[in-house]
Amino acid sequence: MTKAEVISEIADKTGIEKTDVAATVEAFFKVVKDSMSNGNNIYVRGFGSFVNKKRAKKVARNISKNTAIIIDEHFIPSFKPSKSFIQKIKNSKKLNVAAVS
Repeated sequence: MTKAEVISEIADKTGIEKTDVAATVEAFFKVVKDSMSNGNNIYVRGFGSFVNKKRAKKVARNISKNTAIIIDEHFIPSFKPSKSFIQKIKNSKKLNVAAVS
């Protein structure tokens, strides 16, 4: 499902104009990105958590040049679904497996 399809479905279910829904969805994504880039995690009860995960410093290999590369310690964004979200997916009868893999 694309962002445009999500916006259309929210607009259909709520009766709110698509432009207003699109602005709200974009604002939500901006708040998530800005907050996480400032080091804050976001917790949405019943849905999940957007968290920053710390990756340790490591040595990697550039196989084309056969050299070692040092990758510094860094953070990556991650999403951890809530238990109720996980349970809903586990109990789902329909799952588009082609989109998952």
